[in-house]
Formats: sequence, C-alpha cells, structure tokens
Amino acid sequence: MSSIQVRPATLRDAKAIAQIHTASALEAYRGLVPDDQLKAMSSVEKRQAYWREAIEYCEPQVQVAIDGDKIVGFVGFDRSRDEKSRQTTGEIWAIYAAPTHWNQGVGVALWDAARDGLLEEGCTNVTAWIPLRNERALRFHEMAGFKREMSTAKTAVIGSIKIEEVRVKRPLNG
Repeated sequence: MSSIQVRPATLRDAKAIAQIHTASALEAYRGLVPDDQLKAMSSVEKRQAYWREAIEYCEPQVQVAIDGDKIVGFVGFDRSRDEKSRQTTGEIWAIYAAPTHWNQGVGVALWDAARDGLLEEGCTNVTAWIPLRNERALRFHEMAGFKREMSTAKTAVIGSIKIEEVRVKRPLNG
C-alpha cells in the first residue's frame, strides 16, 4: 500500500518542485549530456520562477506527490501545446519524482492524478514529449500505456543543449 498522496500545488511548493525538477533532471541526464551542459541546467532559481508562475496561472495545472509531509514529485498537465492538435488532446508537460523515490509509486500516483484532471477537462487523448535517450522516462510512459509516435521525432533546444525527443500518446479511457 503506497503512502503517496497527490494534491494541487500551492505557491509555497514552487521551491520544492524546482529542487526535484533539477535533481531528477541531473540524475536522468548524467552520462547522456556533457557535464558542462548539465551544470547549465541546474539553476533551481530559474525553475522555481517558472513553476511559481505555472502554479499562479494554472498553466499548466500542477499537482504534487506527498510522502508524509515531504513533496517527492510533481506533474504539470494541460491541453496539448502542439500545433494542430485537437482541443480534446491533453499533454503531460512534466512529470518528475525525486531520485530518492524512483520506483516507489510516485510516478503512477502522479499519472493517475493527471489522467483524472485531463478527463475532467474533457480530454480524450494525452501526449508527452520524451527525450529519446531517457530510457527511464520512455519505459515509464510505455508501462502507462503510451505508444511512441516515431514520425514526431524532433530536436528540442533547451538552453544550449540539443535533445532528440519523440512524442508518446495514449487514449485517456483505456
């Protein structure tokens, strides 16, 4: 039985979300991205400002996973940002668990909350963009029923870093 609870994020959660986002990204991309570029990705302050604004304006909707009284993960979700996507297509903008809580049900709890939120918004499908070299993230999404859409592969530029991404998709009812 998992003790993970999920609730909507508050502005006070922005720093913890930014710390998890940074720690998880650094751990996930170690060995995939050169160390100097990893260091450039590690600004907690920039991420805190981003997530604070997201929480304030509900774009995306942000929920946090709590274990006891500690935030151990978060998910940001909303309508798809992809051009030409249908109004009924949602998107997982970000889903991260603290590395200390990987493989402990945090991601599943967050995915369940995002799916429920997207269904409430009237979405019928959901997508996410995943770096092709992030095996952990691809495996997680595939276990959650997402399928790769290889024709969508593209290069994303994050700061000075170029990362190959692919969109994954699944119906929400299924």
